[in-house]
Amino acid sequence: MSENTITTLLAPQRAGIPLPEPTVLSKPFWDGCVAGELRYQRCTACGHAEFDPNKLCRGCGADSLEWQVGSGRGTVYSYTEVTRPQTPAFTSPYVVVIVELDEGYHMVSNIIGCAPADVRIDMPVAVVFHEIEEGVVLPYFAPAHSGMNG
Repeated sequence: MSENTITTLLAPQRAGIPLPEPTVLSKPFWDGCVAGELRYQRCTACGHAEFDPNKLCRGCGADSLEWQVGSGRGTVYSYTEVTRPQTPAFTSPYVVVIVELDEGYHMVSNIIGCAPADVRIDMPVAVVFHEIEEGVVLPYFAPAHSGMNG
């Protein structure tokens, strides 16, 4: 890069984006975000880690899912850079990632704290919670070495 190149770091979206509408099933996840915890479900019958919130285990079909608090650490499994958002509420560019969490499940989110060109498959990441408006906290991911995450 030349000395005149300005690198823009990816940042959380601003207020005004479409917000999650928690259901009875997903409320423990969203409550966890407010508490600074990345929650997921684990089946007590077969041990399968589950996300998105579900009533039945996708691994064995049992109705024995329990909420657990994860480490919030994982690696980038896949990603795409969005330069033309579907709605004007979103500020571009942003990078949508599928993160493979250490607990064994995948989560779709955005990555922040790095330039779009720096995102890589298998990059270690950690969750960073961002309050978008009072009582609404979204989980983002940042490079594990960025210092943005604890």
